[in-house]
Amino acid sequence: MSEPRAPLVALDDVDLGHGEQRVLTGLRLRLYRGERVALLGPSGAGKSTLLAALRARLGEAAAWCPQHHGLVPGLAVYHNVYMGRLAERSALANLWNLVRPLRRPWDEVAELCERLGLAGLMRRPVGSLSGGQRQRTAIARALYQEREIFLGDEPVASVDPHQALRLLALIEARHATGVVALHQRELALSRFDRVWGLRDGRLVIDAPAEALSLADLDALYPDAETASPDTAPRDAEPAEPSPATLPCSRGRA
Repeated sequence: MSEPRAPLVALDDVDLGHGEQRVLTGLRLRLYRGERVALLGPSGAGKSTLLAALRARLGEAAAWCPQHHGLVPGLAVYHNVYMGRLAERSALANLWNLVRPLRRPWDEVAELCERLGLAGLMRRPVGSLSGGQRQRTAIARALYQEREIFLGDEPVASVDPHQALRLLALIEARHATGVVALHQRELALSRFDRVWGLRDGRLVIDAPAEALSLADLDALYPDAETASPDTAPRDAEPAEPSPATLPCSRGRA
């Protein structure tokens, strides 16, 4: 009999937060090598908090693409992408590269930018780019790190659906393992192996994507509008189930 796989990250009844503020409670999950996970939940549910915890535990094995890009507006696209490997080179090499790009890094970044539709923008300051272009620059920097695992906090939030598919395919081609926070439910079911769903400070979905439906994912998000008592029918059903009814293949906390 083969031995069970060892998880890359294992959390068992862990509380996560900031200082004394708890954002997620009783968290229990496993991340395995070769698994692509979509992380869903309403704004403020704790997606960024969970990604930060994964990043801390995975260390140098994880490439990181933050939600707000983390780019330097006054530097060119090339230099922002190059920063993905800043620690790998000497201070002198990095200083020289700032003034006159080194040939090998330039060619490496150019290849990435070509794939991401940024080929003509490598010398342009990031501050002059559109939101979608900045998003792609942040993804290029994460990919340039060439690490085993990709962690992304809404890396396709600023691009159209067709570009989102292309970017996810590029990430998949370079990273067999990843956790990506997003709000596009269809992408979560079609492009990922597993879905983690957060709501009300808890992990309420932890299941294979193929075992879930759009309705399961819809239940993560509170209704934007609530019908008034005067207009709501008397026999109206609740708009969404309680978190306890949501599927979680590892059991409900």
